Amino acid sequence: MTRNALHRFLIDPATISPDAVALIDASTGVTTTRHELLEETRAVARLLSQQGVVAEQRVLMCCADTKAFLAWFWGAMWIGAIPVPVSTMLTAKDYKFLLEDSRAVGVTYSRVFSEAVNEAATDQPFLKWIQVDEEVPDLVGKVELGEPFSAVDDDIAFWLYTSGTTGFPKGAMHRHVDLGFCTDVYAKAVLEMDSNDVVYSVAKLFFAYGLGNAGYFPAGTGAQAVLNPGRPVPEEISAHVRLHNPTIFFGVPTSFGQLLSSDIPDNTFASVRVAVSAGEPLPPDIHQRFKERFGVEILDGLGTTELAHIAISNRPGCSVPGTSGTVVDGYEVSLRDEGGEEVQGGEAGRLYVKGESVMVGYWNRTDQTRQTLSGAFLATGDTYVQNPDGTYTCLGRSDDMLKVGGIWVSPTEVESCILELKEIAQVAVVGADDNEGLVKPKAFVVPETSATEVDVETLVQEHVKQRLAPFKYPRWVEIVDELPQTATGKIKRYLLRS
Repeated sequence: MTRNALHRFLIDPATISPDAVALIDASTGVTTTRHELLEETRAVARLLSQQGVVAEQRVLMCCADTKAFLAWFWGAMWIGAIPVPVSTMLTAKDYKFLLEDSRAVGVTYSRVFSEAVNEAATDQPFLKWIQVDEEVPDLVGKVELGEPFSAVDDDIAFWLYTSGTTGFPKGAMHRHVDLGFCTDVYAKAVLEMDSNDVVYSVAKLFFAYGLGNAGYFPAGTGAQAVLNPGRPVPEEISAHVRLHNPTIFFGVPTSFGQLLSSDIPDNTFASVRVAVSAGEPLPPDIHQRFKERFGVEILDGLGTTELAHIAISNRPGCSVPGTSGTVVDGYEVSLRDEGGEEVQGGEAGRLYVKGESVMVGYWNRTDQTRQTLSGAFLATGDTYVQNPDGTYTCLGRSDDMLKVGGIWVSPTEVESCILELKEIAQVAVVGADDNEGLVKPKAFVVPETSATEVDVETLVQEHVKQRLAPFKYPRWVEIVDELPQTATGKIKRYLLRS
């Protein structure tokens, strides 16, 4: 029996409910049925076959969130090739690196990204062709298309590049079976997603969180996905949500904060039964304010590119602010000290996760793969503690934790405290050396536009001194216009540290 994910996520749904709406374009309202998406996928598969693409070759995708993205994603998998979605927010230099690293034989891109992609495609030794994603020629009758590639359990289905919070991105390799596992244990079991749901994801399809949210989760549960090809600004998000009435809303902490800082109507999320946050820990203050203003509970969770989606999550009706929730059934976690030994109950430890969706490894990164995979467990790089109620709280990245005066300080804890101030829109805390070369906390803050008459540095420092232990307050407060972020909304702390 073939394990190609296409059968479950594309072919079977189109056979059972061909006229059911699969996708809705957020800006135009144009819909795509499951049968239409299947036909678009077949057209891509024919084109790839004509181009001479064969199983296991990579196809880089620099595509906006449209039906074309999914047609190329599934179309590559049809012939056993490997789709490699990449961020649409990069430079030509970045795409050049990704092309060289992946050794992609082809690139598909949305026309708006043509300048950067074409520049990057120059003098690439492995690249044979480039193609605008929406300009697939009609090859019916000219190219024979066989059945989908007969995949086995260990076959690679797709790659996702890490977002680069610690430097150069790495290609995480995932199997066909990972898609079904994540859908069953999270979308169906935790969110109870089904054919009655309409989903809207602020997170884009090109990275792990968004690919599940609006890509294969709806395909595997019968839900409809509203795709926004544009930038996720609060006013447009509000307009889309009020027009298309999604029942499940996926965001990241940055987007939830921006929505709270905007003037969008308080009834914007009236149709939403549950909201989800991932990417980095959701500050408790944002969790509480969002529920108070919009009446929607946010389920914060922990997922990584290497896990494909969320492995620790809060549950509907009992979301605990300041935590990532409890372990999703099907996963196993372990908290370990620096020597790899399990920590005692209540102690902080490095988070390891075991589950069917753990990546096979990083492409051409043997040393980093060995450092990240410990048997069947994945070292996430996060420091966590298990609370008495069974929930898990993130204390920050293992390499972001600060040791101040011999005591560990969590940047996340300090950031959550600072965000209690209405004058602060965004904040990131990192370690910096004082005059004696000792590490102390430093805060980079983005003030609210209304905070023009405020001494931000004094306000922040005094507030943290009052709320937390004195040694945790930021010795320096630097005001910035914006924080450097990855496409997923994660703070690039390594840039702030440097």
